[in-house]
Amino acid sequence: MASFHYKAIDSRGAVLEGRMEAASDAEVVARLQEQGHLPVETRPAGSGVALPLWKSLRRSGPLPGDALPRFTQQLATLLGAGQPLDRALSLLLEAQDGEKTRRLIEDLRDAVRGGASLSTAMERQHGVFSRLYLNMVRAGEASGSLHEGLQRLAEYLERSQALKVRVVNAMIYPAILVVVVGLALLFLLGYVVPQFALMYASLEVPLPWFTRLVLGAGQTVRTGWPLILVVLAGAAWWVSRQRSDVQSRLRLDAWLLRRRLVGPLLARLEVARLAYTTGTLLKNGVPLLGALSISRNVLGNRVLAQDMDSAIEHVRNGRGLSSALAEHGRFPRLALQMIQVGEESGALEAMLLRAADIFEQDTQRAIDRLLAALVPAITLVLASVVGLVIVAVLVPLYDLTGALG
Repeated sequence: MASFHYKAIDSRGAVLEGRMEAASDAEVVARLQEQGHLPVETRPAGSGVALPLWKSLRRSGPLPGDALPRFTQQLATLLGAGQPLDRALSLLLEAQDGEKTRRLIEDLRDAVRGGASLSTAMERQHGVFSRLYLNMVRAGEASGSLHEGLQRLAEYLERSQALKVRVVNAMIYPAILVVVVGLALLFLLGYVVPQFALMYASLEVPLPWFTRLVLGAGQTVRTGWPLILVVLAGAAWWVSRQRSDVQSRLRLDAWLLRRRLVGPLLARLEVARLAYTTGTLLKNGVPLLGALSISRNVLGNRVLAQDMDSAIEHVRNGRGLSSALAEHGRFPRLALQMIQVGEESGALEAMLLRAADIFEQDTQRAIDRLLAALVPAITLVLASVVGLVIVAVLVPLYDLTGALG
């Protein structure tokens, strides 16, 4: 018998932590489920703490990018066709090309053949599968409809991946534009402008103030680039420290929510993710408080996450979800109204999924409009900067040519 540390969510949504003597972590999961709890984490006592959710989502593993949604969809299809779990994993193993992916699926298959549940086998992969993924698989196992749970999970992953890819693809051109024009500007300031500075110094002609400013900037770039690199490295270190500081992140997240353009967009995006995750968990048979406790981790904005923690406590004490979320006034009113309708009609999961659809479509349209305006704005600003540098350097030359003429 070995000692295992566990974390679970009870029927009231409270998080339980403790130790249990068992032959394996699969036995710990089975005991917790028999007691009516939803297992969240099991690991041998004394081992390192599992990776937090955000690190596990960003971790580079055997199933990166769209491979995880594809694996989930294929496994759901095979199980829905009546294939046993170990047979389905064997079929997926034969269809894989990557060595890491094959090794992962082989480990899952061997663990399942050894008597472990799929969720337990996935949990042993050290952060490859997120907490949300594991809990949705556990909920599907507990309800006896694993293939349906995997199907909903695949749809969730595909939607999340599609939105991420949409934003990343739209940002590629602006990023390339900024890099190329930035390098061109550095070339102008570091090489071309100093040549003009030497020429004007030999001619001893009076220069306008903006020309002197540009020539000074060029001289700084040419001779002081080590100091500039040190300043940039220091700024990057400071930003990293601020991002890791809880209070600084809270202040930044609160400030972002108050911005006129960014705030509503950020709130709608977070609500779409929260509503879809919660609705999917409820549809998989997870109790409301357990679903809210798990869904809270998909929120990237810490201020909204704190509001969600407060709302979970109110719901645990018997208050309605819509009124609990409305307490701090940061969640969109339309989302609160739809949640209230869902509570009153007894169709909360359906209304949450519907709200997620509405806010996701609204967010995609807003992002498309924002990115469509971003490229011309960036182009105009960068072209203006480069143009001002060129004009500042050439104006004295034109004045001198006119005087000589």
